[in-house]
Amino acid sequence: MSSKENITKTNSAIFSTKDAVIMGILNLTDDSFFDGGKYSNKEEIIARCKAMLDEGATIIDIGAQSSRPGATQISSKEELKKLIPIIKLLKNNFPNILISVDTFWSNTAKECALVGTDVINDISAGEMDKEMFPIIAELNIPYIMMHMKGNPQNMQNHPEYNNIVDEVSTYFSNKIEELNILGFNKIIIDPGFGFGKTLEHNYQILNNLDAFKYLKCPILTGTSRKSMIYKLLDTTADNALNGTTITNTMALLNGANILRVHDVKQAIDCIKITTFAKNNC
Repeated sequence: MSSKENITKTNSAIFSTKDAVIMGILNLTDDSFFDGGKYSNKEEIIARCKAMLDEGATIIDIGAQSSRPGATQISSKEELKKLIPIIKLLKNNFPNILISVDTFWSNTAKECALVGTDVINDISAGEMDKEMFPIIAELNIPYIMMHMKGNPQNMQNHPEYNNIVDEVSTYFSNKIEELNILGFNKIIIDPGFGFGKTLEHNYQILNNLDAFKYLKCPILTGTSRKSMIYKLLDTTADNALNGTTITNTMALLNGANILRVHDVKQAIDCIKITTFAKNNC
């Protein structure tokens, strides 16, 4: 597939008005809250990726840096050492794959785009690297910007809001304007479940997701196996699949366009059922 064809495919998959799509998670870090260290060699990575694509994932999101609360930050150089070989590996094995790279470093975004990355997924919305927005505008590939209060080291230290839905909405509105001024509009928004939010904050956002629709950007949600589920249910991330299915269904009913998940098949089932119900009932 040519570069132009891949851009067209990416834009169509993400910005069309069709059904919601799945972003499958591929962690390359040992320090992830759920599946860190599970995919450590080429064979395991290819097998994991193939399984997610076969189950219906549209995008594969690759991360080399843990963003769990209290995680240790690594440099762009360290990220690239992990990411570049895997991006090349997956592009060689799955020529039509759409790859998203989870990074807040502008240099990582640029270098990964040069070897075929289709989407950049930034948990900091340009806050942790002020060169990110200019680089994204230059690259002109879809950009996911997430809301996070603080950084992974301090984000869960007593986060407070007067009205979280209004504050997150205003945050996105200002960020979108910044990018529009640079001539860029391929924007996806992620409200950042678990990133500088209490349990109550997370569910306030989930229950009011449609409040972000006026921004006219696809909405990505990432609740998969997070503490907002397993703490509420008094269980663990390993046992949070059923809760994840419930939050994914709520997200879809409230306007989510992209679900970022560890468990693709179950999320695809959510899309099939909610889409059928919306179209036939």
